[in-house]
Amino acid sequence: MTGLQTTMDRSSAELEREISGAEIVVRALRDEGVEFVFGYPGGAVLYIYDELARQEELKHILVRHEQAAVHAADAYARATGRVGVALVTSGPGATNAVTGIATAYMDSVPLVIITGQVPVALIGNDAFQEVDTVGITRPCTKHNFLVKDVADLASTLKTAFFLAASGRPGPVLVDIPKDITAKRCVYRYPDKVQLRSYKPTVKGHAGQVRKAVQLIASAERPMFYTGGGIILGNAAEALTAFVRHLGAPITNTLMGLGGFPASDPQFLGMLGMHGTFEANMAVQHSDVLVALGARFDDRVTGNVEAFAPHARIVHVDVDPSSISKNVKVDVPIVGDLAVVLAEMDQAWREGGHRLDPAALKAWWEQIASWRARECLRYEQGEDIIKPQYVVQKLHELTGGDAIVTSDVGQHQMWAAQFYGFDAPRRWINSGGLGTMGYGLPAAMGAQLADPERTVVCITGEGSIQMNIQELSTCLQHRLPIKIACLNNHYLGMVRQWQEFFYESRYAMSYVDALPDFVKLAEAYGHIGLRADRPADVEPVIREALRLKDRLVFMDFQVDPTENVYPMVPAGAALSDMILL
Repeated sequence: MTGLQTTMDRSSAELEREISGAEIVVRALRDEGVEFVFGYPGGAVLYIYDELARQEELKHILVRHEQAAVHAADAYARATGRVGVALVTSGPGATNAVTGIATAYMDSVPLVIITGQVPVALIGNDAFQEVDTVGITRPCTKHNFLVKDVADLASTLKTAFFLAASGRPGPVLVDIPKDITAKRCVYRYPDKVQLRSYKPTVKGHAGQVRKAVQLIASAERPMFYTGGGIILGNAAEALTAFVRHLGAPITNTLMGLGGFPASDPQFLGMLGMHGTFEANMAVQHSDVLVALGARFDDRVTGNVEAFAPHARIVHVDVDPSSISKNVKVDVPIVGDLAVVLAEMDQAWREGGHRLDPAALKAWWEQIASWRARECLRYEQGEDIIKPQYVVQKLHELTGGDAIVTSDVGQHQMWAAQFYGFDAPRRWINSGGLGTMGYGLPAAMGAQLADPERTVVCITGEGSIQMNIQELSTCLQHRLPIKIACLNNHYLGMVRQWQEFFYESRYAMSYVDALPDFVKLAEAYGHIGLRADRPADVEPVIREALRLKDRLVFMDFQVDPTENVYPMVPAGAALSDMILL
């Protein structure tokens, strides 16, 4: 980044005393309105931790692994829309955090990660706990900094928060050598940041907006396809109003769930590899596809050459590099989604546009025939628990109002399919990177973000063990998360792929040395409950929800042979779905 300019009230700043770099970090975080810092101490950041202990405004959440610190900060950001903050030490502290940073980078989550570094004079000398943190994290951060002068520390932190939250959000890392946290200077925190090389576009190009509206108005088979950008851009309200006004069908990606109410009849369900039959078929047969805050990733498009073959495409995104990257589009619009949607709505109304009623009626009749396939149906008998039934019961008994986090695998897809999200920032999961071990620390961040709301972590017996040590963090900070483990004794999605594509050779996907999760939860000071039969499911969930102030681990023994349907094989067209 070049051309940094800052403005501030210098007359008052010059009167301030010199303070240490560590105190600058803490004061900068307070000035940014940071509420929680998720972290784990170590030698290179002890000056910062010493300053944290001297104040009470910033709350530090001590995790048990640095990966969990970043996941928790990530989920806090997703749940609130604010920048999440993680603090870790040098060397292994920084490398342990990389998976969390990469997770946030893939899903465009605004984070500031502060890492300790060895003293400036020792950088490059292979000093104790030294790694090239800037080099390691360059591919998975929006930007990163190494601060070598304490006088640059405040302005660098201000720039980090600005970059993390503006344009396409993302994680920004600030690497601070230990001696910089000990040196002193006057604290001058900028009011504003301006970067000559970085000016995100907010308003859409007026001509392109008009062209998009005219194209939509000409459609006989319109379809809206929206992604995580709708959530991140706080555009769900504008999207819902516009799509309802038009009367067109809409689908969300995995990351976009909650951007349009799942209970609305215009919603066709999730799109993509495990999307609904009606959503995938509607995209494939649409003549105008409106993509909003989505990046046409491979799990959505399937075979790119066969994706939406009849459609002219409108694509709106704040990141110009995402447009026509994977799929060539006809009307590109760069801008903030909430702003552009408002501009589109205004242009639509001022132009007196409407979709052709007869064509729209015929389109909805076609969609109804696809819906009649009931692609998500399953049979719940009396003997063995179906995982879909657990998720549906969770939705029913929480009133569909919980924040739901997940790990990655079959349970993630069942959560996405069967817990209908009617509001944004209620569905928190790792999309782009597909990170196992995300769910529990994410639930911690979400619970701290919204302490009055029920937070449910839907996980599997494989994923939960990757960061299960965070049950200790939950006890220390009294986080009453509800964990729903869909325990099928397999790495379920691996087993499903092996069944479909590897002639049922279940190589290393069966987990035959599992702990007793009820006893394990109790050992960590929590409540453990187990459900072995379908009749146990509702009583277990009700008991967990009754215990409002306790973390409850619910171990559901589910059908080990159950598969996620529909499924589009890798590289196939969206219309080539495997159905039950």
